[in-house]
Amino acid sequence: MARKKKRSSRAFLKIILALFIVILALYYLVNLFIYPPHVFYPGFQIEIPNGYEIHGIDVSRYQSTVNWKEVKNMEEKGIKIGFVFIKATEGTSIVDGQFRRNWLQAEAQNIPKGAYHFFIATRSAKKQAENFIQMVNLKPGDMPPVLDVEKSLGVSVSQMQKGVKTWLDVVEKHYGVKPIIYTNIDFYEHYFQTGFEEYPLWIAHYLQPDQPRIENKWMFWQHSKNGRVDGINAPVDFNIFYGDSTDFNNFLIQ
Repeated sequence: MARKKKRSSRAFLKIILALFIVILALYYLVNLFIYPPHVFYPGFQIEIPNGYEIHGIDVSRYQSTVNWKEVKNMEEKGIKIGFVFIKATEGTSIVDGQFRRNWLQAEAQNIPKGAYHFFIATRSAKKQAENFIQMVNLKPGDMPPVLDVEKSLGVSVSQMQKGVKTWLDVVEKHYGVKPIIYTNIDFYEHYFQTGFEEYPLWIAHYLQPDQPRIENKWMFWQHSKNGRVDGINAPVDFNIFYGDSTDFNNFLIQ
């Protein structure tokens, strides 16, 4: 009798375990097909992570002459371009060849815009900040200024952090708003994981299912560099804002 009870208990546990595995498998299959982590959009020619409301791009002279009216009008399955980051300056004296036109045309189409500076780690951070300030006039409705940091050029961690902090301080003092830091996942983990938490983060991390692999809070996620948009005759970076339309409007310069 005791052996029969043991056998019955084991059989019951096996049935429970099998049911649990089946239910778990069904749960993942339902979520995969009803709420897939990425959805392919033929018009944009890329997969776009699901579950985010605000999408945008970033451009520079590499996208050549942009037709901003076509950018504004493009929409597929409810996805449209809700913001744009535009390269303004680089180093201590370079101005992007398309900045002035992109800045004015994006504004004319009422596309929320932000300007970014490409940081050269071996050059004076203060002069780089002055180069950006001289070219970029921000007003209510624009996004905060951005520092693009992605090349070390052999400088040490302490030198990099000091230079970046100088740029951020000078620019924040001028505009009265905290700048955004843009970088890729590896660069961020090496240089900025501690000591820069107060700054909004725009992180580049490709081929991820539903969010960048990062512990710290992020504000923007660059998830692809191969997007296509009407009015732009070149591949373009695609980005996501972490939040809804109310969060986004509150994030803009007031």
